Amino acid sequence: MKSLQRVQAIILKELLQLKRDKMTFGMVIMIPFIQLLLFAYAINTNIRDIPVGLVDHSQSALSRILKQTVVATGIVKFTHQYSSVKAAQAAIDKAEVRAVLIIPRDVSQRLVRHPTVGFGLPPSSDQENSRPVAQWLVDGSDTVIAASIKSLRNMPLVELLDKPANRNTPTFEVTLLYNPEQRSVVNIVPGLVGVILTMTMIMFTSAAIVREQERGNMEMLITTPLAPIELMIGKIIPYIFIGALQVIIILGIGHLLFNVPINGGLTQLTLATFLFICASLVLGLVISTIAKNQLQSMQMTIFILLPSILLSGFMFPYEGMPIEAQYISEVLPATHFIRLIRGVVLRDVAVVEMTFDMVWLITFTLIGLIVAAMRFKKTLD
Repeated sequence: MKSLQRVQAIILKELLQLKRDKMTFGMVIMIPFIQLLLFAYAINTNIRDIPVGLVDHSQSALSRILKQTVVATGIVKFTHQYSSVKAAQAAIDKAEVRAVLIIPRDVSQRLVRHPTVGFGLPPSSDQENSRPVAQWLVDGSDTVIAASIKSLRNMPLVELLDKPANRNTPTFEVTLLYNPEQRSVVNIVPGLVGVILTMTMIMFTSAAIVREQERGNMEMLITTPLAPIELMIGKIIPYIFIGALQVIIILGIGHLLFNVPINGGLTQLTLATFLFICASLVLGLVISTIAKNQLQSMQMTIFILLPSILLSGFMFPYEGMPIEAQYISEVLPATHFIRLIRGVVLRDVAVVEMTFDMVWLITFTLIGLIVAAMRFKKTLD
């Protein structure tokens, strides 16, 4: 009986402590709530309205009808038009669009020669020599996006010439760039760099200031002439080298064991990694000025890590998310870094060509550093 009373006292003590720790209590409620919203609302593997480009060499009424027929499927959405295949492929490299439909000049002749199926007539000699009516250039690095656009390969042509899809001659030729074998590891490994850096960089620095307070080292820092911004920078720099080491390990092992291509230059890879590491470390510093102990800093790190994994495009395509979830993902540094590193590693794109993602990481770092320095107070409190 006395043993039960002692256990009950410990239970009451823990509940009272949890009640007083508002941060932990909030995480107990918010983490499952956020996870539920992400998986039930934001995560969608049924991709619609994929942003694609158009190269229309025909410029005819028939080519416009073909475009409208493709849009009617709901799978893609034409957001850009290009004058040449070279310009279109450059847009895919920079992730401006995920694919490009190329309509040839002789699209009308190709449609006439396209085999007719289901009308009880054998194909003519012209139909036997037919070719696909148009071509898709697709960013194959994302296997989910590639599979969605490949589903248009045998799209029926009923709206054009009362011709259903033919099994022998596809409606569209589909060319997969960067990952023609559609190996998922090619897309996962570069994205994994962003996820691991997010976890480790934020975790390390979010506990940095808190650890100083818990160990009593803040008393020593108070007596130094260090300005808050100087302390912030001093805390960041050592972890930059740790992050660089992690990138080398992930990409090196991915290349050696899984044959993941590394097409970009070392300079571009270093620049993209440096920008993201700085952004992640600064975010960790901001957390460290909010958390009162290392447990709280760990909880807040997990709170940031979950959306970074699920909304950054690492596991689920960005295009499949509702617009509200896309707004949230655009705030996360991981979203922009995963775009950058996939562009550099898989498509050999210069970082400066992906201007928006580069500028966002720089802006995020500067704002975060200022906020962390303003919130930090060299006091025993």
